[in-house]
Amino acid sequence: MKNHCLPGTLKYWLLSCCWLAVSPASAQSLRYPQAAPYIGQGAYSFHFVDVFSCMANQAALAGLSQAGGGVYAEKRFLQEKLNSYNAIVALPTRLGGWGISAQYLGSGEYNESQVGLAYGKKLGRVDLGVQFNYAMMRAAGYGSDGTMIVEIGTLWHITDQVHIGMHIFNPSGGKYGKLEQEKMAWVYKVGGGYEASEKLLVSADIIKEENKAVNVQVGIHYALDHRFFMRAGIATSTTTPWLGAGWAWKNIRADITGSYHPQLGVTPGLLLIFTTTKEHAD
Repeated sequence: MKNHCLPGTLKYWLLSCCWLAVSPASAQSLRYPQAAPYIGQGAYSFHFVDVFSCMANQAALAGLSQAGGGVYAEKRFLQEKLNSYNAIVALPTRLGGWGISAQYLGSGEYNESQVGLAYGKKLGRVDLGVQFNYAMMRAAGYGSDGTMIVEIGTLWHITDQVHIGMHIFNPSGGKYGKLEQEKMAWVYKVGGGYEASEKLLVSADIIKEENKAVNVQVGIHYALDHRFFMRAGIATSTTTPWLGAGWAWKNIRADITGSYHPQLGVTPGLLLIFTTTKEHAD
């Protein structure tokens, strides 16, 4: 049975009871993977862009040369009730790039989910992207609510090495329920990347989420060769470092990731990406 208006205080009380691992010090929206800087880092580049770059900035769809898909899973703070799953499929066409994505966080007691349809178009050295989402939140025994959310992204390729971009999540302030008592936060992000070579990318983001402090994320990507690479970085708002390593074979790539929150602990993750054609020769 669907309840169109879940009382705000009740929902937050239920969330607190179910997810004792989450504290006000988290300073991150529940929808964002702890390793979000990791999976989206390639958006500010030509050589390191992949399907997950498009979840960080939909304009990156315009830069994809191969169809593909990927899944990413993490156990947030090693808590069973905070498992997070992300999946995306992307298809480049002559008219632009298309993407379908899905996100899920939580457990049977309380969970948040989102499905989205995205499009990206290249206009010279500028890429534009937009995504339309349907987001839901569900609490056991109290039903579920949903709302429509828009994301807008743009990337400017200043040179072949320097790339900057902007991304806006929920600019219209989507709200849950018929009485719209629960508002989802807006998020504005600006950032850039410098490709020092085909092996090295340095990137940074400045993120402002509604009612939260500004967060600066800095990361580095280094390819040891065409099969192995490493990434590392830090989010300043919670002093959360993250790192990961990836291995590519034919048209498959596998990454392991990890991040550490000073108060809440470790978040391990696993990422798999496939493309329709082989990227590198054996």
